[in-house]
Amino acid sequence: MFAPSVFAARRARLQQAGLSGLLLFVGNVDSPMNYHDNTLPFVQDSSFRYFFGLNEPALAGVIDADSGEATLFGNDPDVSDIVWTGPLPSLSERAAKAAVGRSRPYAELAQLLAEARAAGRPVRYLAPYRGETLIEMGRLLDVHPAVVKAGFCPALTRAVVALREIKGEEEIAEMESALGVTHAMHIAAMQNAKPGVLEYQVVGIMEGIMRRHDWHLAYPSIFSKRGEVLHNHGHGNVLQQGDLVLNDTGCASGGGYASDITRTFPVGGKFSTRQRELYDIVLEMQEAAIAAIKPGIKYQDIHKLSAAVMVERMAELGFFRGDADAIVESGAYAIAFPHGLGHQIGMDVHDMEALGEDLVGYGDGAERSPLFGLGYLRLGKPLKAGMVVTVEPGVYFIPALIEAWEKEERHSAFINYAKFREYADFGGIRIEDNVLVTADGSRVLGEPIPKTVEEIEAVMAV
Repeated sequence: MFAPSVFAARRARLQQAGLSGLLLFVGNVDSPMNYHDNTLPFVQDSSFRYFFGLNEPALAGVIDADSGEATLFGNDPDVSDIVWTGPLPSLSERAAKAAVGRSRPYAELAQLLAEARAAGRPVRYLAPYRGETLIEMGRLLDVHPAVVKAGFCPALTRAVVALREIKGEEEIAEMESALGVTHAMHIAAMQNAKPGVLEYQVVGIMEGIMRRHDWHLAYPSIFSKRGEVLHNHGHGNVLQQGDLVLNDTGCASGGGYASDITRTFPVGGKFSTRQRELYDIVLEMQEAAIAAIKPGIKYQDIHKLSAAVMVERMAELGFFRGDADAIVESGAYAIAFPHGLGHQIGMDVHDMEALGEDLVGYGDGAERSPLFGLGYLRLGKPLKAGMVVTVEPGVYFIPALIEAWEKEERHSAFINYAKFREYADFGGIRIEDNVLVTADGSRVLGEPIPKTVEEIEAVMAV
């Protein structure tokens, strides 16, 4: 947990957004795994944690936007709690950790909100994304949950996004801490992905490294020799010599900040000629995108730049024909690159997207494209110094997609379907890093994780 002054400064900056009334932040509660007292690992609501610091269930925070005063709502531990948990700090002691001067019993929160509304003061809140939170906010505000869902405050959302998307030095340090462990996880995966090994055995090794830090995954690991399946969470395949494995794995630091890294490597430690040809294209796509990152440039344009690099290089191998820019603008390139180049990352692996993907990723002159592929880009707006983004281009051969487009003769002037069919069993390649936008460019965060062909083959030869 950061110093109390960090949270006080964040709340003060939020007050400067010019909102009025009460700003309500309801924290998460424990979520049962299969019965009430057997819970899933607790994950705090990121916006509550950003402003109030505490990673504990059953808390809520209120900021008076007019006076700046903050209040923490929760309950002091009683004997029945202590029997199961041991001694716990009081509510006021927990509040002090985030420089919150006032604390009140949770039961008083509904009354406070009712009094504010009766006095004509608005109660502003972010869009709830959990069912438990939606129901609780309906109770607190004495309205149907459907009214709660529709009544979130876009102005508060934009103010929170503007604060959270610019990372402070303490946040960057947390993210690099997470990346240090993620580095070890990816090296271990490369060195243990041998012929005859089951995918889940490698995943278990990675998660063991993370759990030795008492950390958790930032998202379920994508580790599969079926790399063409973009979010493949199954780990049941037996690895065979020459398989191409895609490993998209990241962890969350003790302070709650995520890492998100992808590497692709060959079982047996040596890339084949055709694997290397396409791998080097993806690496060039990523390096071109990272080199183009700077404040003011739309991430949508960087996505298109990366796609154009892919088209130009794959055209040399016979996959595409025609003008590269025309192919990108038509959307034909998405037969091989059907997802967005990246997204913001911070306390959430897809940072703040619970607040509304378009509110977080678009605006400032950027609109989401209707095109297949580009329409999946989660971040299109201009970049700002202090943002952290993922850069994760890929090339995939998805048999169902190739077959469907060929049957429709979609983009047949640009796509050589016969060449794509030759690679129907290839799988997929993705390379991903976490990149800080600096005042004049960018910096890849964390200790470099091997990603050139030579670096990967050297690590796997150990």
